[in-house]
Amino acid sequence: MNPFPIVFADLRRNRLLALVTVLLVALALATGIAVISQERALRQGSARAADDFDLLIGAPGSPTQLVLSTVYLQPQAIPLVDGATLIKASLAPGVGYAAPIAFGDNWHGHAIVGTTTDFALRGGRLTPREGRVFAARGEAVIGAAVPLAIGATISPQHGQHHDDDDDDGEDHHDGTHAAMHYTVVGRLPARNTIWDTAVLVPIEDVWAVHGLPDGHASDDEHIGPPWAASRLPGVPAITVKPQSVAAAYGLRGLFRTANSTALFPAEVLNELYVALGNVRDLMSLLAVATQALVVAAVLMALFVGFLARRRQFAVLRAIGASRGYVFCTVWIEVALLIGAGAVLGLLLGYGAAAALSLWLQGRTGFAMQPSLGAEEIILLGGLVLAGAFFAVLPAWHAFRRPVAAGLAGQ
Repeated sequence: MNPFPIVFADLRRNRLLALVTVLLVALALATGIAVISQERALRQGSARAADDFDLLIGAPGSPTQLVLSTVYLQPQAIPLVDGATLIKASLAPGVGYAAPIAFGDNWHGHAIVGTTTDFALRGGRLTPREGRVFAARGEAVIGAAVPLAIGATISPQHGQHHDDDDDDGEDHHDGTHAAMHYTVVGRLPARNTIWDTAVLVPIEDVWAVHGLPDGHASDDEHIGPPWAASRLPGVPAITVKPQSVAAAYGLRGLFRTANSTALFPAEVLNELYVALGNVRDLMSLLAVATQALVVAAVLMALFVGFLARRRQFAVLRAIGASRGYVFCTVWIEVALLIGAGAVLGLLLGYGAAAALSLWLQGRTGFAMQPSLGAEEIILLGGLVLAGAFFAVLPAWHAFRRPVAAGLAGQ
């Protein structure tokens, strides 16, 4: 005899219990799936965002602060590394380019970053999607997500954030910033990082607008290196492109001095990943514990439900159904409910991770793409196998109950 007609009829008759069972199992699994998938997306997205920064040089201080400020453009008050270090980095053997990074101004919330054309084009790896890179003072190249057209003119606003909802609706500048204008001459291709929202300008303009020497002799109008040591102010960070892996490690050691620090962003990220991994492991453990409790509660509810329907199974036995048929009917019903909850939980967990990634992307600036990996599949498979195993309990109870006791309602 085919047990599925009985199973489906029973599920239709007890659809509310079936729906609640599926939802409880789904929510328990979705929690674990969302935590694991989102943590992986955050780790991969933050690592991709650091790809443009092989080696960072800054003043002695917090490595995490240096990475957050430079790689992710998070507003941080960090000490400046002196101009002598910039010249030393520019001339050091094994350096492809050494580009200063200076920030502190914005245009309607878009960070204005002073740097060189070498960094703007990532050492020649990038080609502007529109126009060209800046070639003179007063020019700017913008990230892919900056809402400006080629040829637009802007003035910087002091600070890295700007409130667009001022009461008078006007931009507020001090006199020096209001006198400075940048003309957009190009747009860079999308990098899926916070730098897509940045406005890149010659660092000489950033120095000048803050009343600092511009790194060149008074009659020298060129931008970028070589620098005049006597007129070179400090900078928040220097990003270095080494010519080889060996050169990278040599340069890191060279600039770890009393006056400067050098690091690979991956070093700092690895420490953060360890912390994230510990939190993820704890959350995953809690999710597994929750799943176990939910499965136990579901099985208890189903067990009580089957006890209430013991007369139904006794009638099946009385009209010729075998013990094995009754066992299969009960086991299939329980396994189907847990299996359906597991599949729904997988979808809900992935959807929650995707929604959370979009929310975090708007705040971190780098793209995060959740994916399903081996850990999620193991979590799903473990729940399904546990459900299939524990489904034996109510099935075995129905299997061994005498027909007479069931017909008598005992």
